[in-house]
Amino acid sequence: MMGAESAIAARGLCHRYGAREVLRNVSLDIPRGGVYCVFGPNGAGKSTLLRLLDLLETPAAGAVIIGGQAATADARAALRRRMAMAFQTPYLFRASVGANTAYALRVRGWPRRERRARVRETLERVGAAGLVREPAWLLSGGEAQLVSIARALVAQPEILFLDEPSANLDPPNAAGVEALIADYATAHTVVLVTHNLFQARRLAQRAAFLFDGELVETGAADEILNRPRDPRTAAFISGEMPG
Repeated sequence: MMGAESAIAARGLCHRYGAREVLRNVSLDIPRGGVYCVFGPNGAGKSTLLRLLDLLETPAAGAVIIGGQAATADARAALRRRMAMAFQTPYLFRASVGANTAYALRVRGWPRRERRARVRETLERVGAAGLVREPAWLLSGGEAQLVSIARALVAQPEILFLDEPSANLDPPNAAGVEALIADYATAHTVVLVTHNLFQARRLAQRAAFLFDGELVETGAADEILNRPRDPRTAAFISGEMPG
């Protein structure tokens, strides 16, 4: 099967919003385990790529393969249960933090007692245990970010997508989230979008640079971030290209 050795494979992905083409012919393979970082300037298509890989949107053209299985219309629901995403702008339900975090477990039919135990454990892992009874709509931006990450983690998905996971966090919480990501990636696949190249260097084993909707280069993170082959990648990393 296509992409059988990969956690995720993309083949010729194209996407547009109205008349605006946001991705053009993107093909890549994301290996099982570890952190795969997608970076690039604003408007490069990074968040759109994550939404296509997480099967939240259907590409205008091309295919997504999850663990060797094509993401056909019939297979999408089952494949999505193996993945989760924390968005850059958290989308939380108008409910308590505990109820938000428990959502993925509830739709999977977990018993209430087991849900409560897993929710407490997960909120503790992200440093938000004291928020479990708080109304989600009263949280600060940083607190909402932590809860969004906890909600994505709670069912322990095989593949975890993170879009700028530390963008709203203070340095101590950002360091805690990075430690959590590194630990989670020892047994799972993490796909990370970040503008923070220092974070990419600390966490990623593989990386991809997107520019203007195109995949410019992909490979070992150390090679791309320290010895880029393409002048556009080099310009972005050196700060000569606006982020």
